[in-house]
Amino acid sequence: MQLLSGKDAATHIAGIIHPKYQVHGFSVHLTVRKIYAVDPVGKLDFGGGEYVPAGREEVVPRRLRPEDNYLWWELDRESYFIECNETLSLAPDQIALIEPEDQLLRAGGWHVPLFVRGHVDPVELLLTVGVLQLRVKENARLARVRLFRIIDHTVKFTRAPRKRSATKPSRSKRK
Repeated sequence: MQLLSGKDAATHIAGIIHPKYQVHGFSVHLTVRKIYAVDPVGKLDFGGGEYVPAGREEVVPRRLRPEDNYLWWELDRESYFIECNETLSLAPDQIALIEPEDQLLRAGGWHVPLFVRGHVDPVELLLTVGVLQLRVKENARLARVRLFRIIDHTVKFTRAPRKRSATKPSRSKRK
């Protein structure tokens, strides 16, 4: 696999709010659009006939201070679905790794790193809050996406046969 630059990766990501702050050397930040509380019941079975995804209830952000231009979510120690502002449109030979932002980890939250392919709209993450409360501001950068090009190493490269000249080169006699 070949890691693409952040600038090249950004050409496959729609919805970037502020490229100056989101696009980096070899990654692009993903930002929060909406947060949903997880309904406590989901079902998973072997055949899929009884599969039921966990439900979602939108968490409403609020203003912490009257002068705030952006709203905040106050999240308790639980799991939440995060909907990002950005969407991914990857080529067939590309795969993206979405990993938690360092600041998210240090603030007490995380999501599992995951690989995605194809068209991902919207990008959704399952956030786990491990502290008593995590405050998340609208459009906060909480994940990084790194884009890789998959290189097929099974293709064998062969050299083209050398063309032989029609006449044999003359050999000089040794004395």
